[in-house]
Amino acid sequence: MRILIIHNQLWAHYKGKLFSEIYAILKSNYPNANFKVVHIALYEASRTVMQDDSSIKYEYPNCVLFQKGLDSVSFISRLIALFKAYFAYKPTVLNITGYFDWAQVLLMFYARSKGVKVVLSSESSSMDNKRVGIKESLKSKIVNAADAYFCFGTSSVEYLKSLGVPNEKITVRQAAVIDEKVILEAYQKGKSEKQAGQELPLYNFVYVGRLAPEKNLLLLLKAYQNVREVLPEAKNWGIIFVGDGTERKNLTDYAGQNKLAGVNFAGGFPWHKVPEWLAHSSVLVLPSLSEPWGLVVNEAMLCGLPVVVSNKCGCVEDLVQNGINGYSFHPASQQELEIILKLFINDPERIKPMGEASRKIISPFSSEKVAKEMVTTYHQLSVSK
Repeated sequence: MRILIIHNQLWAHYKGKLFSEIYAILKSNYPNANFKVVHIALYEASRTVMQDDSSIKYEYPNCVLFQKGLDSVSFISRLIALFKAYFAYKPTVLNITGYFDWAQVLLMFYARSKGVKVVLSSESSSMDNKRVGIKESLKSKIVNAADAYFCFGTSSVEYLKSLGVPNEKITVRQAAVIDEKVILEAYQKGKSEKQAGQELPLYNFVYVGRLAPEKNLLLLLKAYQNVREVLPEAKNWGIIFVGDGTERKNLTDYAGQNKLAGVNFAGGFPWHKVPEWLAHSSVLVLPSLSEPWGLVVNEAMLCGLPVVVSNKCGCVEDLVQNGINGYSFHPASQQELEIILKLFINDPERIKPMGEASRKIISPFSSEKVAKEMVTTYHQLSVSK
């Protein structure tokens, strides 16, 4: 069994965790198997602020085809490099992670023509972008060429099924994983320290991610402002923005002009430092207009936080149980969000039991469990005719 995974970028730490788990399981259960991950580039344009952190190592055989951003690699260069890597490795199972990338699609069809089994990893859901009939028809033909499928969660499962993929071929359904060990260690570290000298309120809503227009953060700030104005108990609450981006000036200007108390712009941090801020937070809010998944929700739930999530985020169906571990809302409705914020402000006692529920709900999204499911699929494909 010779498994080759094609992946877009090296700087995707949670995928690194998953790849290292797969490699460890293969070495233990199938010592004669070969495994390699080919990363096309270092990073994607939307993640140029990310940096490879040498303090956290993931051990698995890999190579990077281009030591630069993915968006600066031309189609022809990508196509030639992928085929070269494929011919050099000679896989029996090919796992592609980008059916939107024509270089990977052409490689997939070539591999199929040579009898190689193909796995398609999908993070997409019907909520990601506007779906156009002719494009969906073409996409259906592409995705149905695979032999098995790995999906982030229910939203991506249902999307593949809508494209005609048989249910029984979707062998992994909870692939939205995080590095539990690193996250929890950082969270416990944050619990034992005062955060960067900040004098934070007793309770805090927290947003984590890029400060970008599609994240809908001005609506969140306005909702926070309104509930502070009508609820005396809100004086015990603040809101923390962990991240940086083009919307930071607009948000800080709005907070300053309206003399909003309790607003903290923490700035951007490496992913493994973010849980230190979650340790000083009470409730995660993700108000995005659109989000393929939202891995920060996994992080917050692992750390025992209730979550308030836009119903346009791919993770909602799997991870948010209204009234149990948090609430979902329509990202265009500031009123809905205000009602939810008020529930926590008026009754902070609900935070602890909801956080405990979050930990239970997130447990099936274990990196070790998912890696075992993936290895099982690779093996079954390898022995099938």
